[in-house]
Amino acid sequence: MKNVMDIAAAALTISAAACLGMGSAGAQDWQGGETAGCAGLPSHAQLHSALAAARDQANGGFNLDMWGTVVNRDGVVCAVAFTGADRGSQWPGSRVISAQKANTANAFSLPQLALSTANLYSATQPGGSLFGLQASNPVDTRVAYRGESRNYGQSDDPMTGGKVGGVNVFGGGLALYNANHELIGGIGVSGDSSCADHNISWRTRHNLVLDFVPAGVSGDESRPDNIVYDIVLAPGLELGKSPSGWGHALCSAAAKSIASTLPPVR
Repeated sequence: MKNVMDIAAAALTISAAACLGMGSAGAQDWQGGETAGCAGLPSHAQLHSALAAARDQANGGFNLDMWGTVVNRDGVVCAVAFTGADRGSQWPGSRVISAQKANTANAFSLPQLALSTANLYSATQPGGSLFGLQASNPVDTRVAYRGESRNYGQSDDPMTGGKVGGVNVFGGGLALYNANHELIGGIGVSGDSSCADHNISWRTRHNLVLDFVPAGVSGDESRPDNIVYDIVLAPGLELGKSPSGWGHALCSAAAKSIASTLPPVR
C-alpha cells in the first residue's frame, strides 16, 4: 500500500509541476532574454529606442506611455519593451495586448499581402467577412504571465522565447518586412487609444527600417496596411458600416489626420 501511495504522490507532483510550466520540456524551451530564431529582428534595446522615439511624437491620442512587442514569423516573442519610467508607467494590461497585436499581424499577413490589426476591426464584427477570428488562437497564459513581474519589459522579459498567441482586432499591430521584402514577423504596440497605437506602431516600424511592405487592403499604395477610416453610420446599425470591409472606428480627428501623413512604406 505504501508503494502505491508513493507512486500516486509522485504522479501528482509531476502533474502539478507540468501545469505550472515547471516540469515540461516545452516550458524549458525559453528562459527569457535573447532567443534563437530572432535574427534580423530588433533587440530589446533597438525596440525600446524606436518605440520611445515614436511615442514622443504627436499621435492623436492621450500622450500615454506604451508597451511594444516583436515576434518572429513563428510567433515566438523576440523582444518586449516599454517607454515609461517603470512597468507601472503604462497600462499593465497593455503588455499582453501588445504581444497579441504582434502575433495577429504576423499570423494573418503573407509575403505578398500585409494586414494590420486595424484592418481587421470591421471584418471581425457581426456580419463581417472574418467574424469569429478574434476568438481563434487564444493567448497562452502560461507564456503571457510567467516569471517575475519585475522583469516585464526588460531584456529578459519572461515572454521572450515563448509563443504567446492571441488575436487582437484593433489598431496597433503591423507585419514586419525586411529590405529583401521578406515577411519576418510582427510588431504590436499598446497603451493609448487604438488609433494612436496604430500611429505609434507605424512610426516604430519605420524607425526600425522594417517597412518594406508589398501590398495591403488600405487602398493607399504608399501605405498599404494603413488604418482605414471609412465607417459610416447606417440606419438601425449601431456599429456603422465600412464600405471597404476593412474600416476602423474613429478615435479622434487628430489621429485620423496623422494617419494620412505617416511615412510611406519603403
